[in-house]
Amino acid sequence: MAIKDAISALKESFGDQITTSLSELRLHGQSESHFRNMPPDAVAFPKSTDDVQRIVSICADHDCPVIGWGVGTSLEAQTSAVRGGVTVDFRDMNALLEISQEDMFARVQPGISREALNHELRATGLMFPVDPGANATLGGMASTRASGTTAVRYGTMRDNVMGLEAVTADGKAIRTGSLARKSSAGYDLTGLFVGAEGTLGLITELTVRLHGQPEATSAGICAFQNMTDAVDAVTTTIQTGIQMARIEFVDAATALAFNAYSGSEMPNLPHLMVEFHGSPTAVAEQSQMFGDIVKDHGGSEFEWAIEAEDRKKLWAMRHNGYYAILASRPGARAIVTDVCVPISKLAQAVDETRADIEGSLIPGPILGHVGDGNFHAILLIDPENAKEKQAALDLSSRMAERAIALGGTITGEHGVGIGKLDYMTAEHGDAWALMTQIKKALDPQNIMNPGKLIRVN
Repeated sequence: MAIKDAISALKESFGDQITTSLSELRLHGQSESHFRNMPPDAVAFPKSTDDVQRIVSICADHDCPVIGWGVGTSLEAQTSAVRGGVTVDFRDMNALLEISQEDMFARVQPGISREALNHELRATGLMFPVDPGANATLGGMASTRASGTTAVRYGTMRDNVMGLEAVTADGKAIRTGSLARKSSAGYDLTGLFVGAEGTLGLITELTVRLHGQPEATSAGICAFQNMTDAVDAVTTTIQTGIQMARIEFVDAATALAFNAYSGSEMPNLPHLMVEFHGSPTAVAEQSQMFGDIVKDHGGSEFEWAIEAEDRKKLWAMRHNGYYAILASRPGARAIVTDVCVPISKLAQAVDETRADIEGSLIPGPILGHVGDGNFHAILLIDPENAKEKQAALDLSSRMAERAIALGGTITGEHGVGIGKLDYMTAEHGDAWALMTQIKKALDPQNIMNPGKLIRVN
């Protein structure tokens, strides 16, 4: 009854900004990955921070769960309503509030997408570089501490959020951070909310760091006879200090999926995809140095994408990799892994993962942002086949255990959600208990995205 009472109070206060349409509920219960649909009981569409405060306050009065929603691209069911409640969809809070070219920051609402922000920035000479592939919203990207193809040079959301506004579980709006480039004033509350997956509050505004648009860009692709040589080439490149903007790895199975999905003509081999940013001279030097490293590791001649349109096609192919792999097995769902290890352990981790998958019941193409040690296996399963799902979960578990044993992490960018909960103790030990204490202190009713990231009884 508490949730029904909350919805009645919300409808009385907000009218048609609250919906219980079955189609909307189902949309907001879906996941991009293998999780079942877990819909909320209602969806709210706030237009301001004040609206969010009122929504959270009403829900708190009725012990009703509150789940944040951007566009639903998260892969660990972070936006699923595992205990019902009200999903807060930020589609109407998508404004670019301020651009400072001098101080190189933008102030935005959480519902703006990264592509929309960069479209607005195109005439300023600035860009927002964090690129997780999907056209995610900045609020969602901050909540999962997203990164992506450009993290090797520009960092993750952790590095690019200067401050934020958030509505906490008691309905208060707080501000964290400042416009200064550094601060020693107290706890890093910005860092606490970035990556909290909405379990501590709802982000209602972000101040993000901008970067200069590169004067010159060079991108290309090359093939290797085996995965080890490709990964070793990445390791050598990083150790050499070459400044890459992107360096991506795809295995032979992924290359074939690209061919079928995008009409490319990649050989049935592992590949590296790379991009350099800088002055024309610097880009030319970096490209030459990288080409020499590739040759030393047995790689093919580089195919350079000189024109902007060619580069766009190259990275569109990579960004659509998840969907290309899904299409390679019609009707399949995916259990998506997301481990990250020290660069020195990357070749070992990839080799052992590949051998593990080859000995299993299911296909699992590998790709990833190997410039920072982060890679994914897309484990394809028949959703109606219990043996295949269990095989995939076992593979995912061994990948997580392997990453921790090598000094890495169970998730480099996708976050915990509900899919990685079982591995948190192994990675964090007593520190996970401390996270639980923080959650209980800031959200004693456990209404903020319950069931994600932290286990609270």
